[in-house]
Amino acid sequence: MPTMVLRFPGGRYHATPGGHHVNEGIVEWPPSPLRLVRALIACGYATQHWNEVPPEGRRLIGALSSALPEYRLPRAALGHSRHYMPTTELKGMREVTTLVLDAFADVGDGALWVRWPTTLDAEAQRLFDVLVAHLGYVGRSESWVLGESIADDAPLPEAGRAFPHADGTRPGRSFEQVALSAPDVPDEYAAWRRNEVEAAIVNLALPDRKKRTKSQQKAIDNIESAYPLDLVDCLLRDTAWWKAQKWSRAPGTRSVIYWREGNALEVGPASSLRSSAAPPVEMMLLALTTPSGSKSALPSVARTLPQAELLHRALVSKLGTNGEPCPELVGRDAMGEPLKGHKHAHLVPIDLDADGRLDHIVVFAPMGLGARAQRAVREVRKTYTKGGVGELRVAVAAIGAVCDLRTIGGDLSSAIHRWLGPVTGTQGWVTATPFVPPRHLKKSGRSTLVGQVEDELRVRGFPRAKVEALDWTGEALTLRHFVRRRQSGPQPPVDVGYALRLSFESPVVGPISLGYGSHFGLGRFRTTQERDPA
Repeated sequence: MPTMVLRFPGGRYHATPGGHHVNEGIVEWPPSPLRLVRALIACGYATQHWNEVPPEGRRLIGALSSALPEYRLPRAALGHSRHYMPTTELKGMREVTTLVLDAFADVGDGALWVRWPTTLDAEAQRLFDVLVAHLGYVGRSESWVLGESIADDAPLPEAGRAFPHADGTRPGRSFEQVALSAPDVPDEYAAWRRNEVEAAIVNLALPDRKKRTKSQQKAIDNIESAYPLDLVDCLLRDTAWWKAQKWSRAPGTRSVIYWREGNALEVGPASSLRSSAAPPVEMMLLALTTPSGSKSALPSVARTLPQAELLHRALVSKLGTNGEPCPELVGRDAMGEPLKGHKHAHLVPIDLDADGRLDHIVVFAPMGLGARAQRAVREVRKTYTKGGVGELRVAVAAIGAVCDLRTIGGDLSSAIHRWLGPVTGTQGWVTATPFVPPRHLKKSGRSTLVGQVEDELRVRGFPRAKVEALDWTGEALTLRHFVRRRQSGPQPPVDVGYALRLSFESPVVGPISLGYGSHFGLGRFRTTQERDPA
């Protein structure tokens, strides 16, 4: 049984049911079977470069259209935004606007499960897997999705049931009915079309084929062209076509009744629905791109600190002023006291392709990133860079534990290895970004350069290490150009950076970040061991 799981990176699902106006503020929930099948067809043309639906695609469409799927819905809240759109008309000296509502289901980090009770041949199943994996959106274009095809023997979640109505079905008062659109069964549509066309031609009372004039034959052709040839042809027709043909609704479709749980789409703030929706994760990897796709427009590695600070500012803005605390991002507990032990989030800009420009930012917190922090990270769509051309686009590229980054292959793996070190640990580490002392430097005691580094290591649970200051030569020379002062917030006691080498008493595993600005990418160390031992 073909099964797919859809997740919504934007946290919202936008779709207006057929037969309703957008300003009615109604959301089609769950996505109708018709919408899902058409989304797969559109994905085939957009990503698989179809010129026409291939045979295995027709078999897939036929199988999915012949069966009504069962859903498992994530909890969702109904919301909307209002837009006053210009009409290019003037009234007095002011332009007339028209109100447009954008209704949506706020699904947060929830997953939508869809399973069709049918079987597919091997080729159709492979095509289904490919199309689901390449889906970009379902509904309106802002309804971004990440799709995954699941084994047909995987158990569906218990909560969020939605299933088609059948005679005698009475699931109970906790369920409600909702009308959805579905494709016709292919054979039933073919039989219906044949009868309709034949009846329309008979009504013309035309003579035998040999005695028909050109105008009479054209009338027959017009009748036949008003009815799509088959179900696939129906699903390829757009709204403008069937309205021009005077159809009251799209041909090849039917209305079906579904049962869904009564609280499937609630009215109210959605944050309470997601407070415990996602388990904590240690790391989220963000990819940075420019609108033009030009890598040369990405910020220089010397801007590590300001880029992390700009991202942190955007993350905090997504938390809002109300709701539960988010200590992992703000670094303070519910009472406003600073956290101890550097367990909250580190924002580490990193150059994975070694071209001297920042292309990723790792957000990792030893204490874990909770559901609220994860949502804030996912909601950030863009950031900026001083003196840059336009905005930087931000997208989540990976999520999990920090050690999961080792699975990144290709040319990027070497940069991850230098940051984390070998799996078994290593004793030698050098600065990848300058170390800035967190306190004023003294000639003796704990506030010497060595003393401050040792304090930083001890607080973070690392073993003792020999600390050596390096000369500004070779690779260390580039560290002199790094920005070392924040735009806002605490400033360094002394605006100076150091290149250091650490030799630990026993092997350690990264990441290692020490000193002022260590939560924003400064004081980051890399291993001196080039690769894992065989």
